[in-house]
Amino acid sequence: MGGFFGAVGRENVLPDVFFGTDYHSHLGTQSGGLAVFSPEKGLQRKIHNIQNAPFRTKFEWILQEMQGVSAIGCINDTDPQPLLVRSRLGCYAICFVGVIRNAETLIQQYIEESGGQMTGKSGGGVNNTELLSALINQKQTFAEGIEYAQSLIEGSATILILRSDGGIIAARDRLGRLPVQIGRGEKGFCVSFEHFAYQKLGYENYCELKPGQIVELTADGMEVLAPGGEEMRICAFLWSYYGFPTSAYEGVNVEAMRYRNGEIMAENEEHSGTLPQVDYVCGVPDSGTPHAIGYANKSHMPFGRAFIKYTPTWPRSFMPVDQSDRNRVAKMKQIPVDALIQDKELLFVDDSIVRGTQLRETVEFLYENGAKAVHMRSACPPIMYGCKYLNFSRATSDLELIARRVILELEGEAGLAHLEEYSDGSTERGKALRSAICEKFHFASLDFQSLDGVVRAIGMDPCKLCTYCWNGKE
Repeated sequence: MGGFFGAVGRENVLPDVFFGTDYHSHLGTQSGGLAVFSPEKGLQRKIHNIQNAPFRTKFEWILQEMQGVSAIGCINDTDPQPLLVRSRLGCYAICFVGVIRNAETLIQQYIEESGGQMTGKSGGGVNNTELLSALINQKQTFAEGIEYAQSLIEGSATILILRSDGGIIAARDRLGRLPVQIGRGEKGFCVSFEHFAYQKLGYENYCELKPGQIVELTADGMEVLAPGGEEMRICAFLWSYYGFPTSAYEGVNVEAMRYRNGEIMAENEEHSGTLPQVDYVCGVPDSGTPHAIGYANKSHMPFGRAFIKYTPTWPRSFMPVDQSDRNRVAKMKQIPVDALIQDKELLFVDDSIVRGTQLRETVEFLYENGAKAVHMRSACPPIMYGCKYLNFSRATSDLELIARRVILELEGEAGLAHLEEYSDGSTERGKALRSAICEKFHFASLDFQSLDGVVRAIGMDPCKLCTYCWNGKE
């Protein structure tokens, strides 16, 4: 994934962009970057790897060495950004959040048609931000270029551009899979993925861009370069997992949605007669916790924190890339509360079950610390498809998804024709999937939230939500 923040004003805005970008640290762990414009020095840029240290520690020195009246920053899990580009549209800095699935096709097409070149990476690929800028540069204006690039891209691209005159161009993906929110303050205007980031910096909500809308921000105001449309496919997983609790997208708060989601899960189990009686309802921290609170409130069973994540020295930004190292660090972070585990029957709610690797470690950890039984609930349906639009998961193949692997074990390739049945816990195939995962992970019981339950908890028109990872529908 990734996140971004930008600001433009009549005085130095780099401190705002530094802190605003840092507030997006929950969205990426690979690299971070800042680009700043000042009338005296023009465009300047810094990029750092943040795999072994958080964004703040890598960039805090920048406030003494750089300043400017406009700036953009980003944190991501993909290519280093922002890039500085010199083209027919002038000099500018650019970053984006999303994924270009047909990058190789577009690279080859660009090289053949333009006779140009791109900076290669080891292995033959290119920085996708450079590819995006090359597509934009083929048109006469930024707005035309952005619309052209977005029309060619299979995936998504939500874009920030810092111009050499200090203006900032913000473009939401054409189907609005991610939010773009505009704030206004005494200094000027800002743009952000997360609106709480600018509220903490003294800006107020100004507007949320429509899908496909393109705007330019200056110290004096916002100019609409492309109006956008009403068709939307915003990622439903924003609310389930990677959105920050204080955030609101399309007017729907993340924390409140998670409470509702947990309540709906418990309500459904009460109606079906499958609600287990346990000593404590617990959340897999952090994003599983509010789902668990909602579940506990509705089921009238006590909520408890059976283990605590130790984050002072192991925040999310310290998670290694290697999966085995990630599993080890995840286990090191789990500190048990013995009084809430030993000889207790526990029900845990996790935000999702993707590959299941870390969840297996968590359950083993609970049993090792004396748990009598561990029931598991997923706050979203079984994930059947790898994300095509945002790359929210590190999974590189659908076969890395635990649900898909178990289906192949149960029924072979023939089972892939019945994914909808496997998602539904009331069908024989759905029951078989849950039973097989229980056996693998030693759960006392397992269930998943239904797709209807997630949509109900969000409270938006289903046709405006992207639920591809659950049902494969685009």
